[in-house]
Amino acid sequence: MKKYTPLTLRLIVAIILIQTLRFKFSAHPDSVYIFETIGLEPIGRIAIGILEGIAGILLLIPKTVWMGAILTLGVIGGAIMMHLTQLGIEVKNDGGLLFITALLTFTLTVVILILHKKDIPFLNKT
Repeated sequence: MKKYTPLTLRLIVAIILIQTLRFKFSAHPDSVYIFETIGLEPIGRIAIGILEGIAGILLLIPKTVWMGAILTLGVIGGAIMMHLTQLGIEVKNDGGLLFITALLTFTLTVVILILHKKDIPFLNKT
C-alpha cells in the first residue's frame, strides 16, 4: 500500500491539473470570468493553462516529480491568493468548489514534495 501512495497522489494532482485545461483553452465562460476579474484575460488564462499542463506532465514522470510539485505549488498558491484577495471563496455560485479544489491540490502537492524531497538536487548536494 505504501508503495502506491505516492503514485496515487501524483495521479490525483495531475488529473486535477490536466482536467482544468479544457476550461482554460476553450475559453469557457467561467474561466474567462475568473481571469477577467483578476485582470489577466486572455494571456494569463492561456499562460496558467500551459503551466498547469507542464506541471501535470512533470508529476507523472518519476525523475521530474519534484519539479512538477514545485511548479504546482507556485501556480496553485497563486490561485489560492487570488481567491483570498480578488475572487472570493465562492466564484459564480460554485459553493467554494474551486477554492476547495485548490486547497486540496496544494495540500496533496506538499505531501508529494515531502515524499520526493530526496530527489531535489539542490537540497541533497553530496
